[in-house]
Amino acid sequence: MNQIKETINFEGKELSFSTGRYARQADGAVWCSYGGTVLMTTAVASKGDVPEGLDFFPLTVDYIEKFYAAGKYPGGFLKRESQPSIGEKLNARLIDRPLRPLFPSWFKNETQVLSTLLSYDPDCNPKVMAVTCASTVLMLSDIPFEGPVAACNIVKKDGEFIVNPPADPEAKYKLDITMAGNRDSIVMVEGEALEATEEEIMEALIAAHKAIQPLLDIQIALVEKVKPVKRTEVVKVADEKLKSFIFENAKDEIEKALQIAEKLPRYKFVKEVKDKVVKLALEAAANGAGFEKEEDRSLIEKRAKGFFEDVFKTRMRNFITKDGKRIDGRDLTTVRPITIDLAVLPKVHGSAIFTRGETQSLGTVTLGIGHDEQRVDTVTETGSRNFMLHYNFPSFSVGEVGRMRPPGRRELGHGNLAERALKPVLPSREEFPYTVRIVSEIFESNGSSSQATICSGTLALMDAGVPFKKHVAGIAMGLIKEEEDFFILSDILGDEDHLGDMDFKVAGTKDGITAIQMDIKINGLPKEVLERAMLQAKVGRMHIIGEMEKAIGAPRVELNVNAPKLHMMTIETDKIRDLIGTGGKNIRSIVEKTGADIEVEQDGNVKIAADNQEILDEAIKMVKGFTDSVELGKIYEGPVNRIEEYGAFVEVMPGTTGLLHISKISEERVEDVNDYLKIGDVIKVIVTELEFGGKFKLSLKPSDFEKDWVKEAAERKKERNSRPRNDRGGRNDRDRRPPRH
Repeated sequence: MNQIKETINFEGKELSFSTGRYARQADGAVWCSYGGTVLMTTAVASKGDVPEGLDFFPLTVDYIEKFYAAGKYPGGFLKRESQPSIGEKLNARLIDRPLRPLFPSWFKNETQVLSTLLSYDPDCNPKVMAVTCASTVLMLSDIPFEGPVAACNIVKKDGEFIVNPPADPEAKYKLDITMAGNRDSIVMVEGEALEATEEEIMEALIAAHKAIQPLLDIQIALVEKVKPVKRTEVVKVADEKLKSFIFENAKDEIEKALQIAEKLPRYKFVKEVKDKVVKLALEAAANGAGFEKEEDRSLIEKRAKGFFEDVFKTRMRNFITKDGKRIDGRDLTTVRPITIDLAVLPKVHGSAIFTRGETQSLGTVTLGIGHDEQRVDTVTETGSRNFMLHYNFPSFSVGEVGRMRPPGRRELGHGNLAERALKPVLPSREEFPYTVRIVSEIFESNGSSSQATICSGTLALMDAGVPFKKHVAGIAMGLIKEEEDFFILSDILGDEDHLGDMDFKVAGTKDGITAIQMDIKINGLPKEVLERAMLQAKVGRMHIIGEMEKAIGAPRVELNVNAPKLHMMTIETDKIRDLIGTGGKNIRSIVEKTGADIEVEQDGNVKIAADNQEILDEAIKMVKGFTDSVELGKIYEGPVNRIEEYGAFVEVMPGTTGLLHISKISEERVEDVNDYLKIGDVIKVIVTELEFGGKFKLSLKPSDFEKDWVKEAAERKKERNSRPRNDRGGRNDRDRRPPRH
């Protein structure tokens, strides 16, 4: 086996790529060793001819983590890996995005890139390195690929940039960005920040782009050693006659379509024009127009539809670059009209509908407590999350029929981006100990529903009364590149996303950026164009926040009446056992009697939640009953639960009983306790004495209620301390005895 290997030192850790030893039947296979992290990445593309007329590239990218990589067992009954986790799906999407635009347009063979984590070192991030591994395997395979690209993670902490920091779930970074790029340009960006400025983001991207250069060098070095032979395009004679026919018959009607601002009427008109032009082409072919392969009507139809799409794309781009106009009549920087509806769902903890043009999101907020947190147990992450944002995209939002399926990678990616945008502005657990879940239901979609989700989520949080610090808004920017000219579009439509060259989303507050994501369809984006896009996005973001502030300027003063009432308290750790009780009977009795939810943590923190204040107060009282210590001179009310000849035992707190001596029942002499008290009587008593071991004595005598027992106890102690040691009797007398010999 002829193994070819290259090794470098990357950010203080050894990084090597090797090929030729493992998985040799794949079109390409790379073994990546990065510190203690090992990734195996493979690429395979189908062989043979591709059906003509295929209008998309069937690329599948998967990222899989094996639990044995971290010496862990998978959870669940089966104890084996099953479907990928949300984190794995999001990372597969992260790998896919910088790769997809770098395949040549003619290549349509079904292609799969698979990256598998075999060994996990927390100091060496496998997720971001998988992007570089995928590029490397494509470069070394026979699959055509216009790389290389590489990626790194960059954070800013204490004013310094750190590349590929070790995993630390508790770390707080000013910004945390993943960037992919080629030798000259940036091709993909995703990350979050604590209200970073545009200048800080650009500094980070420039530093990251500089950092990835060795990762590009190692790929080139491997290619020079392997010398892969790439597949080449099978040149097909373009049917210029059919193309010209479609252009001449469609251009005027397409111009009319570009004047229709509303999406569905425009789509309807475009479809009618397409059907009409394709029908004319088929009739012309039947009459001997001289199109290539006129005998194959289905092929003529496919080609005609493809040429029509080319004409529509060209005319739409020219409409922007030549005329300075967009499909809906806006200029390049104007944001579509915004409307906001608050508190639309009466029984939901918080709700808002945000509409921007033809994009509409219903945001809802649900508040819970600790057991509502999401438990996370993956190869690279363990713990729980008290904030979740879920994004749903039903087919009716784009006027289509579709099956109800679990969320796909797109939905997960959009939800993750919105979650990252809002998270930096949420109150801390200490400030707001609730679990927070936001759900975005997309009702309409025509561009940037993920950014509408950020806006509806912000509004719903404020409607719920969550102490959300600032308004967060998002905007999607587009790009049309014609030769050396770049035209940046604010608040793009779906067509501008589909037919344009960039989808650049920026979210944040008035004070800075909280989340960013960029994908492009060209080979790279100059840094100065990216900087222009961010500054233009800032103007749009300020406008959207202004509209949101008109609807609700700050969070509501009180939590929504439907939200659970929450109380946090701390008990002594040695009281935890008293609260829980044998087999959990004490805490179970509180839950059964009140209906409240109670959580007890190992450090003594107790979280109590209830549907209303009355239930909450009762639960708090019962918890204190099991955990509070009896206080001298304090009056308690409780039932008599035992009677003896010498007195009665009164339960002053749940599970806590004191002795009411017969002499303390009445001012008169009491011969029989039963003459005054019966089991089950609820009486008020005062604590008159605390004894060692937690025992205490009570009194029912009216005169004792008038005394200040605490003051008297303090005076007695003071008196004892003021006596000379030889006047204290007892022990002191023994101290004066002569020593024994």
